Amino acid sequence: MSDLTINTEDIAAAIRRNLDDFAPSLEQTTVGRVLEVGDGIARVSGLPDAAVNEMLRFENGLIGLALNLDEDSIGAVVLGDVEHIEEGQTVVATGDILSVPVGDGLLGRVVNPLGEPIDGKGALTNVQSRRMEIQAPGITGRKPVHEPMQTGIKSIDSLIPVGRGQRELIIGDRKTGKTTIALDTILNQKGLGVKCIYVAIGQKASTVAQNVATLQQLGAMEYTTVVVAPASDPAPFKFLAPYGGCAMGQHWMENGEHALIVYDDLSKQAEAYRQVSLLLRRPPGREAFPGDVFYLHSRLLERAAKLSDELGAGSLTALPIIETKAGDVSAFIPTNVISITDGQIFLQDDLFKSGIRPAVDVGISVSRVGSAAQVKAMKTATGTLKGDLQQFRELEAFAAFGSDLDAVSKAQLERGYRLTELLKQGVNTPYPVAEQAVSIFAGTRGYLDSLPVEDVQRFESELLDWFRSRHTDVMDEIANEGTIGDEDTFEANIKAFADQFEPTVEDDAEPEAEAQGEAHLTTVDSDVTLPEEDITRDEG
Repeated sequence: MSDLTINTEDIAAAIRRNLDDFAPSLEQTTVGRVLEVGDGIARVSGLPDAAVNEMLRFENGLIGLALNLDEDSIGAVVLGDVEHIEEGQTVVATGDILSVPVGDGLLGRVVNPLGEPIDGKGALTNVQSRRMEIQAPGITGRKPVHEPMQTGIKSIDSLIPVGRGQRELIIGDRKTGKTTIALDTILNQKGLGVKCIYVAIGQKASTVAQNVATLQQLGAMEYTTVVVAPASDPAPFKFLAPYGGCAMGQHWMENGEHALIVYDDLSKQAEAYRQVSLLLRRPPGREAFPGDVFYLHSRLLERAAKLSDELGAGSLTALPIIETKAGDVSAFIPTNVISITDGQIFLQDDLFKSGIRPAVDVGISVSRVGSAAQVKAMKTATGTLKGDLQQFRELEAFAAFGSDLDAVSKAQLERGYRLTELLKQGVNTPYPVAEQAVSIFAGTRGYLDSLPVEDVQRFESELLDWFRSRHTDVMDEIANEGTIGDEDTFEANIKAFADQFEPTVEDDAEPEAEAQGEAHLTTVDSDVTLPEEDITRDEG
C-alpha cells in the first residue's frame, strides 16, 4: 500500500517547476472568424483594428493578407492553399505588415514572392526584414539620371541609352526577345558593381529554371537574386512578386549601392491583380481591370530612382516588360506603363522574323533620359546613326515598290543595310562599351560602305581583334575614362585595318546579285504583281 501514498510535496514541486517560466501576458488579443472562403479569398468578421497589408493568421497556420477593409468584414487573400480553411474558424491579426527578407544573403538565391528560398540551398543567412511596400523617394531625395547603365546591346546603348535610376520599358509581342534583352543586361553587369534582381511573373517554371541555369552558367548568379511566381502559383503571389523584388532592390539603393531590377512581365501581374480584385468584389472598370490598376504599376515603378548625394547616391534601375497583342501599344496596360516610364524599347515582330535581332524598332523606341546616360565615346561614335536608320527604314519601304532612286538615296539604302547588319547581335553575348564604340564608329564613318553585306559581321569581329591586340591603350581609355582620346588617331587605326581587310570575292554570284538589285529598283509596271510579303511588311 505504501506505493499508493500521494506525496503532496512532490506534486507541489512539479507544479512550481512548470510554472517557473510562465509569464502571464496582459496583451489583449482580438479574434475574428471566417465568414466565407473560396477562390483564394477569405471574408473575415471582427478584427476592427486590422490594417491594410497586415498579415492575418488562420487557425491552421496559413497566412492571409488584409486588402479590403469593409465596415463589417475584411476581405483577405490567402497566401497558400485554402482547402483547409473552413467557415467559423478563428483568425488572429498578427500586427505585422507584409515584409520580405533583404540583404546580400539573397544573392545567388531563388526565392518566392515572400522571400522564402525555393532552390534547395537551405535557409537564408545575412538578411534582415523589410516592409514589402514603402513609399518612393520624393523629388528632393533624387538627382537627375547621369550614369550609364550599360546593357551590352549595341542597338540599345548607342540609340536608346539607359541610365542608372531610369525606368525603361521593354515592350513587344510574345516571342520577340524581350526576356533575352533583360537577361543580357544582367549578364553585362558582371564586374560593374551592380546587384541584379530578376522577377519572373506567371511564366512556366521550366522556362524560369532555364533562365536561372543560363545565369548560373555564365557567372551572373553571383550578383543576382531571382524572385519567382510561376504560372502554377495562385494570383496573389503573382500580384505581390514585383513588390517583393523591389523591396530587395531598394535596400541596396538606400545603402548607396547600385541595383537593377527586371519585372518579367507586368502584363501578367496586372491580370493577376484583376483576378484578385474581382474576387474581392471591387468594381471593375475598363477591360474589367479595377480603377486603381494604374496605381498598381506607378507605385512600383516610382520606387526606381537615382538618389541624391545626401542619401548616399545609390540607384535602382527598373526594366519592366510588357507584352502587346499584335503590336498594339495603344491598349490599356501598355499605355499606362508607357506613361509611367522614362522611355521604351519597342521590339517589332516583323523585324524579329526577318532575322534582325535584337528586333529593336528605332522609330518608336525612345529614351527620355537621352545622351545624359551615355559616355562621351559612345556619343562620338553614334553620331547620326539614329537618323540614318530611320531614313533607311522609310527608303526601304519606298524602294519595295520598285521606284527609281537617285544616287544619294541608293547610297543611304546601301549604308542602311550594312548598319542594320552591324547592329545584329547573338544571344548572351553582351559587348563591352569600348568594343561597341569601335564597331559603331566604323559603321557611322562609312568604313563598311564598300563591303558586301555578308562580310560586315566578319569585318567587325576582325576589327575588334585588331584593336584588342594592337590598341589596348585605346580600349582601356574608353572603358575607364569613357572618352576617345584623339579622334583622328582613332579613325586612322580603323582606316589602317579597313585598308588591309580582304572582302569575300564571289565572282559567280556578283552579276546575279547586281541584276537582282537593278530589278528591285526598276519602276513597277501596272501588270506586275508585288510579292505578298513585301506588301504586308510595308503595311505593318
